[in-house]
Amino acid sequence: MTTTFATPKPDFSRTPSRNGDRVIQFREALREAMSEEMRKDERVFLMGEEVAYYNGAYKVSQGMLEEFGDKRIIDTPISESGFAGMAIGAAMYGLRPIVEFMSWSFSLVAADPILNNAPKMLYMSGGQWGCPIVFRGNDGAGGQLGSTHSWCVEALFSNVPGLKMAIPSNPYDAKGLLKTAILDDDPVFFLESERMLGDKGHVPEEEYYIPFGQAHHMREGSDCTLISWGRPVHFCAEAAEELSGDGIECDVLDMRTVRPLDIDSVIASLKKTNRIVIVDQSWPFGGVSSEVMAQICEKGFDWLDHPPVRVNTEDVPTPYSKNLEQAYLPNKSKIVAAVRKVVSG
Repeated sequence: MTTTFATPKPDFSRTPSRNGDRVIQFREALREAMSEEMRKDERVFLMGEEVAYYNGAYKVSQGMLEEFGDKRIIDTPISESGFAGMAIGAAMYGLRPIVEFMSWSFSLVAADPILNNAPKMLYMSGGQWGCPIVFRGNDGAGGQLGSTHSWCVEALFSNVPGLKMAIPSNPYDAKGLLKTAILDDDPVFFLESERMLGDKGHVPEEEYYIPFGQAHHMREGSDCTLISWGRPVHFCAEAAEELSGDGIECDVLDMRTVRPLDIDSVIASLKKTNRIVIVDQSWPFGGVSSEVMAQICEKGFDWLDHPPVRVNTEDVPTPYSKNLEQAYLPNKSKIVAAVRKVVSG
């Protein structure tokens, strides 16, 4: 017996403009993505702490309880391991859960089900039991939440084969990537930033999906390649704008997903600029930036005119105080300094 159910594949042929008159918040883009897929497929449901009657800790699920009812918008106890495990069982039997972690820091208590079960289920069952599930929530620091509530989990979790990981930087990508994640037959880890939920951007009313493993080329340049994902993409854009005033033009890539990773686009940009800076909001040791750097050296070494440079958070627990937290994170000034180093070196 298998648990294979017919699920439409995302239509990637629709690519509406990223610019237009309709502007909504990042949280609204997430809500639209979930609601649109829930209207089309009754197997899709949302569960997590305070997602229903409180409308979500960050109001991402505002109004969804009224539309879909408490059988599909489900409040859970404060037990990440419990409700994550229950959702994995539901996915194995053909449903398509979306699990919201109030913070990805809290997902650590659910490490066994989400890392040891969900990504490995298809392999361990010889293809009989899939696990189409989306785990989403707030990732990273920036809101004075202290060391234990400010984890950037991408380095830790992306190490596990069998899962996919999307880290959008703007409302347009957030909606398109989340819709793709919901239709994906593999476990998808969807990392958002609390600091970006109120950000506004153009999101067309036309339905669209964004494929995984396809970076967004944000800015053309020939002097240095800047790559990042999630919130630090904005710092890269700010740095590129400042550097442009000094005649240094950066090629800027928003990776959008880190598993799969669009290394081909990175190498294509490197062939043009011959210099690269990687910006990563997680710690430097064993991080995603380390993997990206390794792949660059393996696949693009001959095009490097300077060793790749990383800009990470500082290698210390996340400070609580506002000024120290901001100094700890990547920022425009650190990126500008890194680019000047590789361009002049």
